Amino acid sequence: MSDSVPETEIPVEAAEAPEAYDPAAPAPLNVPRTPTGNAEVDAQLERLADADHLATDGHLEVYEDVHRGLRDALTALDGRPGPPVPTRHPTAAPG
Repeated sequence: MSDSVPETEIPVEAAEAPEAYDPAAPAPLNVPRTPTGNAEVDAQLERLADADHLATDGHLEVYEDVHRGLRDALTALDGRPGPPVPTRHPTAAPG
């Protein structure tokens, strides 16, 4: 019989040091994005979530891409035909 304490294995997860808090690490901003009902605009707004996982120097590319997409969506609105413009009947007197 031995008086020694039996050795127990320490799980690998417990043996690793806890991760230190790094304030410079990318972190989600958790800014709510409310759907607009326009699929093209909503897709651009969802693209903003990509910046949550990037370092600050990577945000510019995402923001420029989203800005370009939103600008294209607004420009496309100008190109769509609207309702027909009412015209006066040629024999009607000006009112």
